Amino acid sequence: MGLGADGGAAVTGAVWQNWGRTEAVRPARVERPATAQAVQRAVAAAARAGIRIKAVGAGHSFTGIAVATGVQLDLSALSGVLAVDEARGRVTLGAGTRLFDLPRMLRPYGLALANMGDIDRQSISGAISTGTHGTGARFGGIAAQVVGAELVTGTGELLRVGDTVGGISSDAGNGTENAELLPAVALGLGALGILVSVTLQCVPAFVLHAVERAEPLREVLETLEARVATSDHFEFYWFPHTQTALTKTNTRLPGTAPRAPLTPARRLVDDWLVSNQLFRLTCSLGRIVPPVIPHINRVAERLTGTREFADHSPRVFASRRTVRFREMEYALPAAAVPAVLREIDALIERRGWRVSFPVEVRFAAADNLWLSTASGRATGYIAVHRFFRERHEKYFEAVEEIMTAHAGRPHWGKLHTRGAEHLRELYPRFDDFVALRDRLDPARLFTNAYLDRVLGA
Repeated sequence: MGLGADGGAAVTGAVWQNWGRTEAVRPARVERPATAQAVQRAVAAAARAGIRIKAVGAGHSFTGIAVATGVQLDLSALSGVLAVDEARGRVTLGAGTRLFDLPRMLRPYGLALANMGDIDRQSISGAISTGTHGTGARFGGIAAQVVGAELVTGTGELLRVGDTVGGISSDAGNGTENAELLPAVALGLGALGILVSVTLQCVPAFVLHAVERAEPLREVLETLEARVATSDHFEFYWFPHTQTALTKTNTRLPGTAPRAPLTPARRLVDDWLVSNQLFRLTCSLGRIVPPVIPHINRVAERLTGTREFADHSPRVFASRRTVRFREMEYALPAAAVPAVLREIDALIERRGWRVSFPVEVRFAAADNLWLSTASGRATGYIAVHRFFRERHEKYFEAVEEIMTAHAGRPHWGKLHTRGAEHLRELYPRFDDFVALRDRLDPARLFTNAYLDRVLGA
């Protein structure tokens, strides 16, 4: 144990694992900076020592995007609301702020995120850096809500990008700087620098009216375009070996609209007992006796019945997930989703695989972020999963072949095998991003094996 860059103890020797248990590493040391200046000192020290340095969030990426073999920066102390522009609904947060803390932090200002994913364990910097998204044809991912950021570059500079409102550095204030870099920095893969603060464009707090029901898969696919276009937030799950889609349609209502939340007992049964405890048991059983999986899935579709409720948006967007799994997700042109899902269905049956985890389908608006999976096109997302104690490789590789045949872009934080030469063809601004990386991190302090693969060494 030695001294960290901020004068505190730097922990050594601990093994870090991500949530999905797909990555593990023993960093040379772990530092927990509490200020932007401490991050600058940590980067400068790493540069002098010739070792790599990376920030880590909640570890919810399945890829090695956050793996730090040298210095690992835990940004938990860089959290909370740093500044609020109430007139424009903009909030600046420390980069280590966890998404599940945001409802409490934003409530005094009557604000909320415009859209969220279905898991809220991530840090805000990790969520935007990997392209975390929710669903809704008129709404982008969380990175699309970023209007400003502060980051420490590989040269030790504290770079302000866009409208930072009033960031974590002591001399930060209102104003727009380096706005042309925002489409790269807002979704930067951790390759451009260490984020220390993020400014989000929020919206007035709102209520979501949720309708969840089981419907014939064929009917859902035949009417998918209209459903997506006419709903604020539409998604569905499909359990392989069944012909039923579990649809979720969320409609936005004013924050003053009356709520009809799930009762504590209903939430306990649905979200804890059925969705987690019972599902964990059936996944374990299916691993031991794979032939029972189709029967289990048919039972699951019956147990996941119709329900309707209305609640504050974060309580509807996010769900608790305790069953550990591995995931691969690809972003496709939205119109390709029905055909791709049918191909996956045929693939599973042709190979005789038994898949216990549902396939998840969501949608997002086009955006202008350089490395966003929704960059330049209305997007549909298809995610496949496997229980973490099952082998996922053959299933994911075969599905990936289908995805790539339809111009699919892999989610940066979820398992895939693509490399820089393939990805360059999918992103018109790919080379611009690499050039900016060369400028902001010329010594490659922030790289690791995953970033070398997807961006080039």
